[in-house]
Formats: sequence, C-alpha cells, structure tokens
Amino acid sequence: MTRLNFKLEAEAAGSRGRSATFTTLHGEVKTPIFMPVGTQATVKSQTVESLKAVGSNILLANTYHLLLRPGPEVLKRFGGIHAFMNWDRPVLTDSGGFQIFSLPHSRELNEEGALFLSYVDRKPILLSPELSIQTQRAIGSDIMMVLDQCVPSTVAHDEARAAMELTHRWARRSLIARGDSPQSMFGIVQGACYEDLRKKSADTLINLQIDGVGFDGFAIGGLAVGESKPEREEFTEIAAAMLPKHLPRYLMGVGTPIDILEAVHRGVDMFDCILPSQLAQRGVAFTSRGKFQLRRSVYKFSEGKLDPECSCATCASYSKAYLHHLNKTEESLGWHLIALHNFTFYHRLMQEIRTAILEGNFLEYYNRKRVELVKSDEENPSTPEAKPKLSRAERNLAMGDYEVNYSSLGFASIRQKSSGEIMHSVNPPEEEARALYLQPSRLNERRASGARRLVIWDVGLGAATNAMAVLREITDQTPGPQAPECETELVSFEIDLVPLTLALRNPGAFTYLRHAAPHALLEHREWSSPLHNFKWRLIEGDFLITHSSAPKPDIIFYDPFSLNTNATMWTAHAFGAIRKHCGDHSTQLMTYSASTAVRATLLAQGFFVGYGTESGPKASTTVAFTRGEDALKQGNLLSREWLERWERSESRYPIGLCDADKASFERTIRHHPQFQ
Repeated sequence: MTRLNFKLEAEAAGSRGRSATFTTLHGEVKTPIFMPVGTQATVKSQTVESLKAVGSNILLANTYHLLLRPGPEVLKRFGGIHAFMNWDRPVLTDSGGFQIFSLPHSRELNEEGALFLSYVDRKPILLSPELSIQTQRAIGSDIMMVLDQCVPSTVAHDEARAAMELTHRWARRSLIARGDSPQSMFGIVQGACYEDLRKKSADTLINLQIDGVGFDGFAIGGLAVGESKPEREEFTEIAAAMLPKHLPRYLMGVGTPIDILEAVHRGVDMFDCILPSQLAQRGVAFTSRGKFQLRRSVYKFSEGKLDPECSCATCASYSKAYLHHLNKTEESLGWHLIALHNFTFYHRLMQEIRTAILEGNFLEYYNRKRVELVKSDEENPSTPEAKPKLSRAERNLAMGDYEVNYSSLGFASIRQKSSGEIMHSVNPPEEEARALYLQPSRLNERRASGARRLVIWDVGLGAATNAMAVLREITDQTPGPQAPECETELVSFEIDLVPLTLALRNPGAFTYLRHAAPHALLEHREWSSPLHNFKWRLIEGDFLITHSSAPKPDIIFYDPFSLNTNATMWTAHAFGAIRKHCGDHSTQLMTYSASTAVRATLLAQGFFVGYGTESGPKASTTVAFTRGEDALKQGNLLSREWLERWERSESRYPIGLCDADKASFERTIRHHPQFQ
C-alpha cells in the first residue's frame, strides 16, 4: 500500500480510460482530475473562494518560484503552503525541473543540479535534488515531484538517453532526501519520443526503492515540448501502458480540453496546465459550443450569455458584450470572469468523463466529445452565434442515424450520430481518398501495364468518397479510338445506404457526387461506362457474408468504421476471410488504421504488412500484400524494430482473441517470413 491508498474504481470498455480515488494528507482526490496551476501560491486572477466555487480540488505550485519568493523560511513559519494561502485541500508541487528546461540560457547544468541566478536578487542558487525536496518539505505539499531533466521531445536519441539517466540518478537522490516525510512523491518518466527509452525509464523508476519504499505514483514528463499532437498521443499511450495499474498516472503540462480527453482515453489520471487562465487573459473562453475569442468585434453587441449550458457566476450574470468590453479595455475583471468560466468548464469536463467511465459509456462519450471539443467560433467568421442560412435544397441535413457535419476547414462529411464517428473527418474527403487509397494503388499504371482485368474492392462505401475518386480517375481520362483493353470493375460493399442517400440530398456540400453514377448505383445497384471499359457494382449487406460472391480483388480499399464503432470488421476472422478468398492472387490492401493490433492481425492471417501513406494527424497508415514479392517492391515493410515494439505493446493481440490462443498467435508473428 502506498501513502495515497490508490483505489481503481472502473476501467472503460474499449478504452484505457479509468476512474479512481486516492487520499492525500489534505483530503480525497477523485480521478480523472485537472489541477489549476498556482505557480506562486496563487492561481492567477482567482481567489481561494472562487476556485472552490468552480470545483477545484487540488492545485499545483512551483518549487523553484517558491524557493526564491517568499522562501522556505516564510513557509515554515506559517506551517506550509496550506495555511499560507488559506487553502485546505491538496497541493502538488512541481520540482523545478521545468525551469531547468525552460531557462536553458539562464542556468548551468551538471551532475549536482542546475545553477541559476535568482531573478529576485541575482544571487546564484544551485537547485539540486536535495534542495528541491527540502523546499517541497517546507512547502508541505501533499505530493512532491522528483527533480528531473526535461529535454525537447525532438532531441537525438543520445541526448534523450543522457537526460533520462541523469533524471534516474536525481530520482534516487530525491527519494533519499524525502526521509521520513509523510508527503507522497512521484517519479517522472522521461525518454522523449523514443519507445525504448520510455520503457527503460519506466522500469528503472518502478523498481527504484530506498529502504523498501518506492514512489507513490508516476508522471509522464517530456511531452508537450515540441512533438506533434499525434506523437504526443502515441507516446502518452506508450508511457501510460508501461506504468503500474495500482498507482496514479500524471501527464505533466497538458493541456487543452481535447488533449485531456485523448490522454484519459490512453490511461492518464491527472493533468495540469496554465491555459484556462492564460488564455482567459487573452479573451479566449472554452464553451459547450466551442472555443470563443471574445476580443472579436462580432461580440460587441452580443446580449447572450457566454455559455447557455453553464451555470457559473460569469454565465449567470454577464453578457458576451460586457466580457468583450472588459477584455478590449484590459480590465482585470475580464480576466477573472473568463478564467472563472474556463475553470468551471474544465472541472465539469473531468466530472463528465469520470461519470461516463463509472457508468460504462465512456467510449460513446469520447467519440461524441472529441468532435465537440475542437469546434471554435472560427468555423463561422462572420457570426459565431448563428448558423449560415441554408438553401431549401440543403435544409435536410440529417437522416436516420446520420447527419451532415461541417468542418472548421470548410468541408463537409457524414457523421454517425450514435457513435460520433465522422467519415473522412480530418482532411477534405476527396483529398484523403486520393492520398490514402487512389495514389498508392497506381490505378492507371496498372491499367496500362497490359493487365486484362482489374478488380477493386471498396469495403465501406459510406458516402462514396473513395469510389468516386476511382471513377473520376478512370472516366476523366480521354479514351482512344477504342475502349481500353483492361476491364476495370469497382465493387463497393455496404450494409447501410443512408450515408450516400443523405450526401446525395446535399449536392452543395458534396460536390464530388455531381455525377450520374452514384444515383444509378442506388437505383440499379450498378453503373458502367463502356467507353472506358469500367463497371461499378454495389453489393449490399454484411461484408463478412457477401464478399464471397465477389471476384478476387487486385486492390482493396478497406475503409469501414473504426474498431470502436465496428469491431467485427477488424478481427482475425474478418482479415482471415479476406485472405482466404484472395488465395494465391496478388492483392494489395490499404487502410487508414495504424493500430499495432490491426497490423499484427493482418500478419497473423498471412499478409505482408508495411507502412502506408501519411494521412492527416497519422504519420503513417497501413498497407498489406498477399505476396512477399509485391511487398518487397513497396519498400516500407514493418521491420524487426517494429516487431520488438510489438513484443512490448499491450495492444498486440486482435480483438476477441482468447488467452489459450495468444501463445500460438505470438509464434505466428515472430516466425512470419517478413521478419526472417
């Protein structure tokens, strides 16, 4: 048992999200939780009373700044930070490691610590692990952090390893310096964006003990310091999966509401960030309708409340026009009121997440919320309070379980209401179809190579984005005196035709459908162009049943809904059925997924698997081949390095695989010809 008496209450199905409670010296903490940043024993623009009113339960303070002012002597005189700032709830203190990172030109770093010149009196101060913990003991925080060296996440492997190893040595000294203090202490996992270093760091800190006592929780450091959003999410998941389930996990310095939601989904419990207050000073508010920039002149006459779904003091009493005025005139009251609302929004978000996990519907909540949290008033630059007027032909924007979704970038997609999943949500659909499926398929090159027949499977017709990209590629070509010799057949599989029907009702939003072919497909289940020797056919129903009636494919666009929404399409059974149907035929399969489990499942079913093209936030997608010689030509196969990462992954098995079959599955992957 640790000092925190951590209790895991629930884990979300289909996600790594979890809810828990732990007990500090100043009260119970329920996770997932957001900690407002009170760097210098105060959260900027807020009082202790306002923080309690909005639901704050644990604050973060900074050791480096409190060391310089007011100093340990003052804090000791008051009996610690709680009495000093009149806060009777938990406090976590950062160690000063971030200052070592953020002030690289104002300090000297060596084995002993970081030498700073005080910004108060310019005297030199050596911030060592011992001084950091000594100061945190004087502060009296409930949770102390070890002193660490954080480096940019983009540094070379050698530099990241050296900083990680120094962090480990400092962590040991920090544990020793804690002595008999009843305060809890977290270790900090470093390693930048290198999975092997993250693994080594986690293993080292988990096993580090002094007199049989180790850390009470672990933080994930070294993220949100230069990497891309996809990299941050990937390494958050990697690092969190390496940490013990029975202790809290804290992602340091993150972040925006969408960042927090994504990190909870990947197994993180605790968060801190300055954004709710910092952005409030600039007039930015997070609301149920998106992120608003209140400095914009469109709010000058706005009589409405900031967020109709919020009951905080700001929303109850003040108009957007008044908040706009306060921010434009740089009145401190505006900062206070907007920040008060932002903290309310953050804490309400955390409570909603926790409730969804406890009630067993987090995955549904996650899919819906991850769309809502990225909205902003920039989606409608002229007036964020009113939707643009629609023509009569565009008014019917929903049908059954689907609706038209307008992106902040100006393009439309189809959204499934029940799951929140959007078809082609990141890039304009036509662009994504071309980049992810059409271009890697080398369609016209294949047609001109002398092949007599070419069969393309379009698995997951949806709103026909991928299929129309194929059709345009072929029919936009000017044929010669005779039709091309290569007969091309596009076979689309779909169980639900509502998305395509809805998209066809909104031609202004889905301009790529302005063609006779999709209308004919819905009415007659096929369309052809003899001039181009091309036929498009629709097979309606459950793909796992109907695929056996289709000719063997040369190319497969595998684009069903994701694992979270349509799990059966990502199982060993599904990929095995495709592989069996293809037999010895040369087939190339492309899919948007970059999942380790999906790639392993394809390998286990006899495919040769490689990295597909980049798509939106994903650094790579997945491509698979039935023949090794075709895979070698592709030139970007999963290597033994990937195999080593797979060995360490907690997502290495396909969905639904029973424990008795896991050993056989692992042998199949390890002995796959691709890795020999």
